[in-house]
Amino acid sequence: MELIRSRQNAAVRRLRALAADAAFRREQGEYLCEGEKALGEALAFGAEIGFVLWKERAKPVPGLERAAQAVAEAELFDYASPMKNSPGPLLTVKMPEEDRVSPVQNALILENVQDPGNVGTVIRGAGAFGIGAVILTGNCADLYHPRTVRATMGAVFRQRVLRLSLEELSGLLEQNGLPLYGAALSEAAEDVRRVPLKRAAVAVGSEGSGLSRELLARCRGQLIIPMRPESESLNAAAAATVLMWEMAR
Repeated sequence: MELIRSRQNAAVRRLRALAADAAFRREQGEYLCEGEKALGEALAFGAEIGFVLWKERAKPVPGLERAAQAVAEAELFDYASPMKNSPGPLLTVKMPEEDRVSPVQNALILENVQDPGNVGTVIRGAGAFGIGAVILTGNCADLYHPRTVRATMGAVFRQRVLRLSLEELSGLLEQNGLPLYGAALSEAAEDVRRVPLKRAAVAVGSEGSGLSRELLARCRGQLIIPMRPESESLNAAAAATVLMWEMAR
């Protein structure tokens, strides 16, 4: 197995580019994951692993026979990795094709949620509650940003995620017969506990701006999570988690 010694090594430069540049990730069709748990999840759910960089010492892992592998000393590994003090390994994973054909039983939509940690947390929650699809629209954080992937805690390998325009979103929901509801702080919003959401789509916007007028105009109704009157609104990930629990219930 190759021992990488230089920061100028082509593999190291490529790993850093995949970590930093969304356009490069899309061009290459690959993204980064870190850690033995992510490696195990990727193998368990059939993700295609291209390259594995081990920190100081490689470990024999069944299923990695086709992947290129290398080892780097701790200092060089930390230079290649987007995560501080990662124990490794660092791996590249092929982006899957989006499934826009299979039926959608229900969906959680994020609009303009720009924090990668929030997007990843919602994907993790969707996997836990059995949500049919997470749909990203508008200016959401990149699904394959290292922080997004890390926050999914492995759900990125098994949760269906689609990136759609508002027009594409409307078409998908109409095709699947799913009414759209928007989470909003408004006089028109109904208590989420009173609205049937088992087969529905629910949209959540950014904490600062909420949902756009264009998306709200496409909604059948608006929802609100009941809270104490003196409380601030929940952030996008927390609100989405409550709503997904209600959808699953």
